Amino acid sequence: MELSLHTAQPFPSSRKKAKRVGRGHGSAHGTYSTRGMKGQRSRSGGKSGLRRKGLQPIIRQIPKLRGFQSIHPKATGINVGVLEKAFQNGAVVSPDTLVRLGLARVRHGRKPMIKILGVGDLDKKLIVQRCEVSALAREKIEKAGGEVIA
Repeated sequence: MELSLHTAQPFPSSRKKAKRVGRGHGSAHGTYSTRGMKGQRSRSGGKSGLRRKGLQPIIRQIPKLRGFQSIHPKATGINVGVLEKAFQNGAVVSPDTLVRLGLARVRHGRKPMIKILGVGDLDKKLIVQRCEVSALAREKIEKAGGEVIA
């Protein structure tokens, strides 16, 4: 039989039959029909979700936030090999230009702290502004003819 929208049906075993209560003693759900003996919830129209309406149950329903967010953000590390690929010769490297190129992200409305690291080769003359620079990266930038401005 071909499967199409009008012939699609669920597997018979995937659909659980509803519990039939109040259908006599032989059904194992007769007499009180799984409601217990007395009380508000045994009657028809009884409220099903009786809860204390205090603050504690509300707080318990709110999911816990995991992890830790430091108020002192860490600098985003960017290697000189990445700068070699992303920038033209004589370009200015700053946090703004790195965000524009998608190499760094603005988090919580703050401009990112950037640290230039020394992994990779650099042949282009770059001017690095307002970024922290490791000793090896500074050496490679200046060797290629660029400069680091604090």
